[in-house]
Amino acid sequence: MTGRLMLLDTASLYFRAYFGVPDSVRAPDGTPVNAVRGLLDFIDRLVKDHRPDQLVACMDADWRPQWRVDLIPTYKAHRVAEEHEGAPDEEEVPDTLAPQVPVIEDVLDAIGIARVGVAGYEADDVIGTFTARAAGPVDIVTGDRDLYQLVDDEREVRVLYPLKGVGTLQLTDEAVLREKYGVDGRGYAELALLRGDPSDGLPGVAGIGEKTAAKLLAEFGDLAGIMAAVDDPRAKLTPSQRKRLTEARPYVAVAPKVVRVAGDVPLPDVDTALPRAPRDPAALEELARRWGLGGSLERLLTTLTR
Repeated sequence: MTGRLMLLDTASLYFRAYFGVPDSVRAPDGTPVNAVRGLLDFIDRLVKDHRPDQLVACMDADWRPQWRVDLIPTYKAHRVAEEHEGAPDEEEVPDTLAPQVPVIEDVLDAIGIARVGVAGYEADDVIGTFTARAAGPVDIVTGDRDLYQLVDDEREVRVLYPLKGVGTLQLTDEAVLREKYGVDGRGYAELALLRGDPSDGLPGVAGIGEKTAAKLLAEFGDLAGIMAAVDDPRAKLTPSQRKRLTEARPYVAVAPKVVRVAGDVPLPDVDTALPRAPRDPAALEELARRWGLGGSLERLLTTLTR
């Protein structure tokens, strides 16, 4: 992959579209298509503003991989709508959003935008692997701060974090991370691990909040340095911190594998080039008619042909 690569955390974006676009946006048969049209508008704006050479819509083939749950059972447990033996658990998704996801997938495929999900992995892991393989600059578009761990100025990897739609994006580089969190990209995963993340069911280390985590990382360098300091009576830890970190050893031992995105996912061989014309015009025309995609699709197709 050469040129600028844009990686979409697709679920993060269509959730934002769903909640940001009124459900009065409907297909001719009355079915809500606010997430579908909102996502197409997002992609149109992203391509217009940032002109990527490569574009991949990264998908959650498994939003809660068992290998992560085996290490931390609370991982995303509060989001489970229904458990399935031998298959991925079903995520709690709004009733009028779930039927729109297959439509989104069909439309992206007909346009020719590469869409990649890998069994046993989350979209974050797909993004991490594409980023690791990229030869040029990478823009990761996500509303999930977990992916800040991939920010790397030397490799020109940044996160475009939507503050309001995708018209207002925080262009997140290492300077932004240091200003907001006191760490660089590599340090963000360890900060998140120590702080915890209720939205992902990660308990963190009791009594260690974001600011304290940043101070500990600055003092001792990394997570290994912090845990080594626990056993060093000369290290500058308060008695409470030493106690809390000692009690958290079992969690700290497994959490890095859960929190860090994978960089070695077996990606399929796909054409990531930004499409200049629809891959399947007939299918796309039928999807546009059936779901009333109107101006949202037309604007995106016009942008892609420029």
